[in-house]
Amino acid sequence: MVKILSYPLTILYYLCFLLTLIIFHPIQWFCFNVLGYQAHKKSVDALQFFLIKCVYVLGTRITFENPHKIETNQPLIIVANHQSMYDISPIMWYMRKHHAKFISKMELGKGIPSVSYNLRHGGSVLIDRKNPRQSLPAIMKFGEYIEANKRAAVIFPEGTRSKNGVPKAFQTKGLEILFKKIPSAIVVPISINNSWKMVRYGKFPMGIGNHIKFKVHEPLKLKDFSDRSELISIVESKIKEHIHP
Repeated sequence: MVKILSYPLTILYYLCFLLTLIIFHPIQWFCFNVLGYQAHKKSVDALQFFLIKCVYVLGTRITFENPHKIETNQPLIIVANHQSMYDISPIMWYMRKHHAKFISKMELGKGIPSVSYNLRHGGSVLIDRKNPRQSLPAIMKFGEYIEANKRAAVIFPEGTRSKNGVPKAFQTKGLEILFKKIPSAIVVPISINNSWKMVRYGKFPMGIGNHIKFKVHEPLKLKDFSDRSELISIVESKIKEHIHP
């Protein structure tokens, strides 16, 4: 019965989702090309707000638990597990004062209204995961940008999404590069639960009535860890400890 109900709700959701992307694409273009970075940033924040509202059509609730007061005058490395595309907008919205930027696969840089434009122009980095000669220098340059501008780099070290909520082993190379290129960073671990249930049946129909939960753990100062492998182990353990497939 629930799955039957999900069919009409999914159609309504996709209409809202697509309309939001189409509306915000020219708004982003105007803000970026005429008004500059800060205006573009605000347009992207507004986009995330409305994308989050779209999932309410599916009966989805989102809880973002962050009891920590994280200053904005320092760069961040936000590390999280990855379950679906529905991980992204809440991080961008609830961590918006930190100017969250993403390491994304190159395929997302074209063809998607609003999303592709922001990835190309908003400070994120697009990488070819099958080509280290492209991806590693790109991540290095991205890290330098985050350090210089005191923004937040978001990385999903699993490398690919978990389709059933069970976390995968962290791939450490990207983290190691960010640690090297953002030496003044605060590392912020985040555990994400239940976003995989949005796509439990695939892209159509979508799962309905889900409660997606984000838990921000205690931030860690990178400079306090001379052994970076120890830091990665601590972050991975903390994130996985609070994942409940």
